[in-house]
Amino acid sequence: MKCRVLSLILIMIHLNNFAQEKKNETFSIIDTFEFENSAHHWNDIKDTDKLIEPLEDQKKYSAKEFEKIADNILLYQKNNGGWPKNYDMQAILTSEQADAIKNSKNIFNTCFDNSATFSHLNYLAKTYSISKKEKYKIAFTEGIKFIISAQYSSGGWPQFYPDTSGYRKYITFNDGAMIGVMKVLQRIVNREDEYNILDKKLYEKVFISFEKGIECILNSQIKEGDKLLVWCQQHNNITLVPENARSYEPAAICNGESSEIVEFLMSLKKPSERIIKSIQSAVSWFKSSKIFGIKVETISAPHSEYQYRNSDQDKIVVKDTNAKPIWARYYSLETHLPIFCNRDGNIVYSFSEVERERRIGYVWYVYDPQVVLDNYPKWLDKINEK
Repeated sequence: MKCRVLSLILIMIHLNNFAQEKKNETFSIIDTFEFENSAHHWNDIKDTDKLIEPLEDQKKYSAKEFEKIADNILLYQKNNGGWPKNYDMQAILTSEQADAIKNSKNIFNTCFDNSATFSHLNYLAKTYSISKKEKYKIAFTEGIKFIISAQYSSGGWPQFYPDTSGYRKYITFNDGAMIGVMKVLQRIVNREDEYNILDKKLYEKVFISFEKGIECILNSQIKEGDKLLVWCQQHNNITLVPENARSYEPAAICNGESSEIVEFLMSLKKPSERIIKSIQSAVSWFKSSKIFGIKVETISAPHSEYQYRNSDQDKIVVKDTNAKPIWARYYSLETHLPIFCNRDGNIVYSFSEVERERRIGYVWYVYDPQVVLDNYPKWLDKINEK
């Protein structure tokens, strides 16, 4: 009898271990999509700011090797808790490359641009949830402290911190910088399993930071008289007015970044009347600013070499009565007309007037508002149920 009971216990232990192994196996691939923008810049774009250059045959970790990728993330983390942009977290570094990164721990080129810092924190949270290794929790905690330290009293975040020279100081919605940070804080505030790892004191600081961030978003929304529109890619860190950034990024009404902002606001639980009004006003703008009958096509072109890239392609706008609605990236703050820009800072009013290097190297038309318009009726139904 004792043998039978012992055998049953051993079988149950074996089955439990097998189930746990299968569970771990199921969740042991962590998506690396948030690193793609930075990896692209490291691998494909010439940039003198790179501390290390990719090798022609640079090997990469597979998505299954999540702890090795996470260890890369720890390697790149600076002593202030943040991360630099434009490196490939899946790259298998040589000893020389790794040493160069280690020796730069006190070079604080930390930022939120090109998904830096918030993408690393998302990956660390997921890695810790699987591995339970304390080093990932510690790195995550230090990264959250960095985010809190970088937040302005107005509630926004700069593109870079602590380097706030030039346009780097502006509150940056461009490339999802601020919203990427807010989503990390939102997961912590909502106590999602993978992010529920902070002590009470730090959690409370995150909650306050998150609420300030929402206020900043609402206060930054462009207003004409009593009418709310959407947002600019970057706003003044003190006055919150729209600001110019790079020479070809004028202060303007910006549809791509604004779409991500609205999607984020629509994800908030129990939205206030002010949040509801903000969303409804943005939806009205998206509806009124649609462009019909055109699409952007990529075509072959003579090989050209530019400062940051080489290309055998060009882009053109063509008429197509069956084309989906499209939006310009920028609309004038004064006239609401679509605007474009060259590296010399001069605004032009048609895509064909943009120099080829900027036509192929920048996104001038977007479809992002359509996602908001498609989700808006479901969101309305949801809030009307309450």
